[in-house]
Amino acid sequence: MKHRIVVLGAGYAGAFAAGNLARRLSPADTEITVVNAVPDFVERMRLHQLAIGQDLTSSKLADVFAGTGVRLRLARVTGVDPGRRTVAVTGEDGDSELAYDTLLYALGSSVAHHGVPGAAEYSFDVTGRSSALRLRARMAGLGEGGTVLVVGEGLTGIETATEFAESRPDLSVALAARGELGAWLSPKARRHLRQAFDRLGITVHEHTGIEAVEPTRAIAADGTSIPADVTVWSAGFAVHPIAAVGGLEVAETGQIVVDRTMRSVSHPDVYAAGDCAYAIGENGRPLPMSCASAGFTNMQATAAIIARLTGSKVPTTGLKYYGNHISLGRRDAIFQMVDGNVRSKSWYLGGRTAARLKSGVLKGAGWGIADPTFGMPKRKRRTATAPDRAGVRAAA
Repeated sequence: MKHRIVVLGAGYAGAFAAGNLARRLSPADTEITVVNAVPDFVERMRLHQLAIGQDLTSSKLADVFAGTGVRLRLARVTGVDPGRRTVAVTGEDGDSELAYDTLLYALGSSVAHHGVPGAAEYSFDVTGRSSALRLRARMAGLGEGGTVLVVGEGLTGIETATEFAESRPDLSVALAARGELGAWLSPKARRHLRQAFDRLGITVHEHTGIEAVEPTRAIAADGTSIPADVTVWSAGFAVHPIAAVGGLEVAETGQIVVDRTMRSVSHPDVYAAGDCAYAIGENGRPLPMSCASAGFTNMQATAAIIARLTGSKVPTTGLKYYGNHISLGRRDAIFQMVDGNVRSKSWYLGGRTAARLKSGVLKGAGWGIADPTFGMPKRKRRTATAPDRAGVRAAA
């Protein structure tokens, strides 16, 4: 019987992982199934562009995995039972279960409202394609002089505010930051960021925590009312509680606790990658939820799965965070390098060169997803329990 590998989620982590597994494992011994709720690959790093009205091409997952041997199951994951090694899903054909021998959990994350009153009801976000399209429709109906408030001074908040301000100069765009704008950046990069905000006419409310969201305004902790025809919530991410409910060991964040090889510390047949993995980087700190972390963790997880299935030594891949790449509209960006303690180095790259570099990164990621088995070896690796190997061991 073939070894059944089920990959949950086809985002940056899951899609790359499925392609790597298909590229390196023999289909004679393994069966790879990817479960995803939507038929398209979602470029999450570009959803703020989609939300403001830019037309983005998307890859159909059926086309991505065509000819690779990977089976695509369009369904929503509703539960996991690591004791029985099953996954509960619901799709067009109703509810069903998938059995697995090895599970790679890569369901990603969604917006975290942190229990702020009105945030879930009245704010928008760019953490998923459907939510970005909902925001797109709202922005399209917003007339000249409309007000937009972006809540959150992280990478998503900065990119959203600058993209919106550049694309819609007829709007009044503001950003609410709990601390200082760009506080983690080097002094020169911080200055570049502030100049970009000034150039785009973005109002910054620093040291301003939002305590409530209403249809036409947001209320700050000090009681200040900030006008907002549209509030975009980008104040953090959260993972779905499916893993915790299923009995997997999770951190306080709900992320699956994994060892150095991205293997669940409570269930050795389960691996995690991307935002849903609580992985410790080389600096001893948890990896942040990011596309870069999705790359590190999916490479480590696939390498470990392949090594253990083929009876090889498990390699370790790098888990070092190198820096932040922040788009500031289509013609400006900041690339900030960090040291081993995730402290910004004095050197940074900004302007059009950084924007071109970011564009190249996005195109490279998209191309890699669209061509998951590029460079596929002529001879794939057999599992340690493959019939021919078992026979050799028996004869010996």
